[in-house]
Amino acid sequence: MKNVQKFTLFALLGASLAFAQADTSKRLITIQGGPRGDLRNGPLTYSGNPVKATVSTLNIQASQAVLAAPQGTPLIEAKGKRTANFTGNVQVERGRLSASGTALAYSEATGQGVLSGNPSATFVPEDKEDGDKVNINASQMSLDVDNNISTSTGNVRLTNGNQTGRADKLIFDEDKELAQMTGSPSLTRAAKANQKELTITGQEVRALTKTKTLYVSGGVKLVQGTQTTTGNAVYYDDRKNVAYVVGNAVSVDSKSKVTVRAPASGYLEQRTDLGRVRALNSAYKIPVEQFKLSGEK
Repeated sequence: MKNVQKFTLFALLGASLAFAQADTSKRLITIQGGPRGDLRNGPLTYSGNPVKATVSTLNIQASQAVLAAPQGTPLIEAKGKRTANFTGNVQVERGRLSASGTALAYSEATGQGVLSGNPSATFVPEDKEDGDKVNINASQMSLDVDNNISTSTGNVRLTNGNQTGRADKLIFDEDKELAQMTGSPSLTRAAKANQKELTITGQEVRALTKTKTLYVSGGVKLVQGTQTTTGNAVYYDDRKNVAYVVGNAVSVDSKSKVTVRAPASGYLEQRTDLGRVRALNSAYKIPVEQFKLSGEK
């Protein structure tokens, strides 16, 4: 029995090791062209018009790239630990996402490629008639090769049709077409037709860019014209022009002096196209599962 248990344990350890090796192999980078430098110890410098490289599903182009190993480790023995620094008109593509910046620092150890130099990214809809492009600008942008997720930080700005989001940090999930904004986030829907501009703020904003729906939580505030609505959370459907505000929801019109409060067991329904707010005496459950990032519990 002990031998069987040992065999099972070794088999599990072997399977885990094989999985880890297979997983990290996705992070190995390949740079095209003939480099200059010490082939054994590195660093190696690649230049061209442009330099091209691939890692997992990322395709990279730049004016120059430098491949290096950790101090004291020969380059030929450093697979999985190397760094690649790209400079000069850096372009990155992955599926429907394209990004650019002045420099990209990639680490095989972490599987992260960090774009700097006022980076920007564009994510296009699968069908041109299926939605608007998503444009992201930030101070820094990190692309993960282990999944289809990017993280942008510093003066982040996201535009998606008539919606504009601002935050200190943005996580964008390409598979779910979902943006999570934190750090003083806000989302503004531009005025359209007879609708006044609408701004929603809270502690966290999550936006499904394809369906134009939002989930905002933590001390939320909706401001549209003279109307200000507050609560604990809100679900907003831009295509249907309706917001559902839950948790101590109150709406005040500074012009008409009308105040609408949600019942203790109810919520407020705000029609952004009609400028109308009504209190409903029933529970409303925000579909929060739709707004979870890939792998998030």
